Amino acid sequence: MTSRPENPQSPRPPVAFIVGATASGKTAAAIALAAQRRIEVINADSRQVYRGMSIGTAKPTQEQRAACAHHLIDVADPDEPFNLARFLELARAAIHDALARGALPVVVGGSGQYVWALAEGWEAPRVAPQPALRTRLEALAAERGPEALHERLAALDPDAAFFVDPRNTRRLVRALEVVTATGRPLSAQRRKSPPPFEVHLVGLWVARAELHRRIDARIEEMLSAGWLDEVRALLSVGYTPELPSFSSAGYRQLAAHIAGDLTLEQAIEQAHVAHRTLVRRQATWFSAADKRILWYEDAAELVEGLPQP
Repeated sequence: MTSRPENPQSPRPPVAFIVGATASGKTAAAIALAAQRRIEVINADSRQVYRGMSIGTAKPTQEQRAACAHHLIDVADPDEPFNLARFLELARAAIHDALARGALPVVVGGSGQYVWALAEGWEAPRVAPQPALRTRLEALAAERGPEALHERLAALDPDAAFFVDPRNTRRLVRALEVVTATGRPLSAQRRKSPPPFEVHLVGLWVARAELHRRIDARIEEMLSAGWLDEVRALLSVGYTPELPSFSSAGYRQLAAHIAGDLTLEQAIEQAHVAHRTLVRRQATWFSAADKRILWYEDAAELVEGLPQP
């Protein structure tokens, strides 16, 4: 499971990617690596970019961040648009700077689109949000479900509809925004070029039953650490559950409890379901059968398997 195929010597500098499901131990593995080598972590979790959303997104602790430089954490407000193009811009700059300092850049996260876009050299279309169109599309999704948006995208851009999750309202809205604003299929705007670094993809593999146990324990820990108060604080300054940032597993459920729409027990149960749904979605991005990823069941072995800077 951990044998690496022979690769020709590459003049490109190495960049490591630690991937896997939520609660698989990616952050802990990165911190263990930092104790042995000079690294800088580039966050590839699409929710850890938001300020004020620390507990429920399981951001690295201040102690963990002190172990090595961390990038792309707390770089946007919860109501600030943050998309793939912005991620790629910041992540590529962070990788360039880390390499210039002689460190090994280590991309850590479970957001599949971010990881593969960076590893495969995607060029994301730069299209500003279309507020009026977004409002109409979100209303359509609320009335008829995300399937209605997927049907519309399939009519306009069948190739894009193939790779966009038909249940993911946020990404369906974004795809329709890009197609409508540019008049060109999103699929025609997705270009790839080899990145200027050598990609080393490693993953932490955890059996599903154990992963669910870890998630259940993590949710209890987050609640004990003040997750409900964190959500309450976000709502108190005007952030709303409809924001894309609140699609992070558990936030909308706890917000519904605060609004009086769910009991705390119901909200917690739904948060558990949301996390398990996230695990299934991540499994479509990071498959055990994917030969590009070198899978480990033990974090110590993963650390030893990563390249030297």
